[in-house]
Amino acid sequence: MSNLNLKERLGTEPVRARMIDDCVTLIEEQVKNKGGLSGIAIRTAYSTIKTIKKGFVGEVVDSMLDDWLQQLQPHYDTWANGAKGQGSAQSNAKFSDFLVARSDEVAESLLAVTDRRAENTKHKTAKKAYLKMRGSAKNNVVEAIPDLGRMFERRIESEGVSA
Repeated sequence: MSNLNLKERLGTEPVRARMIDDCVTLIEEQVKNKGGLSGIAIRTAYSTIKTIKKGFVGEVVDSMLDDWLQQLQPHYDTWANGAKGQGSAQSNAKFSDFLVARSDEVAESLLAVTDRRAENTKHKTAKKAYLKMRGSAKNNVVEAIPDLGRMFERRIESEGVSA
């Protein structure tokens, strides 16, 4: 079984631009679907961030995509080499299901990237908004993992990427 490098296969042009668009769409949908008081706070913070600079969200996704792909690589490798291909009870498991089963670990991996970026950003408003929302960020990422996994499955299939 060949070793798939997500960064090389999904993080380079022309696929990269489609991945960025997919991620921005996923973020927009997640924010839009948040309910209650915390949803209002999230939508307000997101709106504030979007007003900083047109295209800011896409630029941020672009700047973090390689790191996110690197964080997802070990999960993908484990799925591709273990659950998918070794005749285990999970041999028919989808990558999205695999990620959902490890939601806490996957969320922490992805948040490690955003935490580092927030710490080093020069955009004080964005940093302030992120730090204010960080306490609930893990739950929000965990909630997004099923959609994230399905997004990766679609992109991997549409780009002819195989494990």
